[in-house]
Amino acid sequence: MPSRTDVPVPDLTGRRAVVTGGSDGIGLGIAERLARAGAELVLPVRNRAKGEKAAAQIRGAAPGAVVELHDLDLSSLASVAAFAQAQVADGRPLHLLVGNAGVMTPPDRQTTADGFELQLGTNHLGHVALVGRLLPLLRAGRARVTSQISVAAARGTVNWDDPSWERSYDGMKAYRQSKIAFGLFGLELARRSAAGGWGITSNLSHPGVAPTSLLAQRPELGRDKPAGGLRLIRALSSRGILLGTPTSAGLPALLAATTTDDTPFFGPGGLGHLGGAPAPQELYKPLRSEADARRLWELSERLTGVTFPQVDAAATP
Repeated sequence: MPSRTDVPVPDLTGRRAVVTGGSDGIGLGIAERLARAGAELVLPVRNRAKGEKAAAQIRGAAPGAVVELHDLDLSSLASVAAFAQAQVADGRPLHLLVGNAGVMTPPDRQTTADGFELQLGTNHLGHVALVGRLLPLLRAGRARVTSQISVAAARGTVNWDDPSWERSYDGMKAYRQSKIAFGLFGLELARRSAAGGWGITSNLSHPGVAPTSLLAQRPELGRDKPAGGLRLIRALSSRGILLGTPTSAGLPALLAATTTDDTPFFGPGGLGHLGGAPAPQELYKPLRSEADARRLWELSERLTGVTFPQVDAAATP
């Protein structure tokens, strides 16, 4: 059986936390742990029925937990705007945001409501728009923003000439791009917050490899059977060999979101960083260029139509 690993979570009473992708899998585990520590959960969900079931599970694990369900489809910029507008109108500061939701490798190219390649639009642009539109509340709460990326971001690049993969779609390359882009955004958010005095802490996490719904049969993505290798991943995970579990895979993001450590990147500390207890990670090579991060930031603002306060990017730490 897999060995149990865990991370300490401080008292979060009175803190409001947003977790995307919190209705199942890794995100649900993160949300539940935050609620058990006293955080008030803002749970944006695409599927209301799944959200209700997740909220019931969280309340069962943390009696008295405050769990607010809201509709949000990250593949629609209009949906992001509506969700954020309601939060800003409510006016309560946000203290934690874990950008965990994502989709992975549709076999054929699909697009969002706004015409972007689905993985770029959901995994990256939807989260960029979310952070940008929630920025007043994040600043008010001196929030910690954790962007969940992937081991897939260890290689690959941003397809600058065709970021929406209109000319030559490759599902895995597009997935890598979406996670590299989200990582570059999270790192640039930290730099711009420091330069502009926004008061926001931004870092990255990755879950390693574990049997999650990302790899499951997903008819809505055109995947009529589980992704290749899922059976082996499940077998290794269940035996505690090399890989993580759905529970342990959420711990790096949980640690990143709640620690006071200024480490920029957390992930599993086991062999190959595929499983094991959370530990600081070296930034992947595709994430190290500050010039790429600035270019990506500007591209993301242009594509989403969501702009952030201007800072002297050249002077960012």
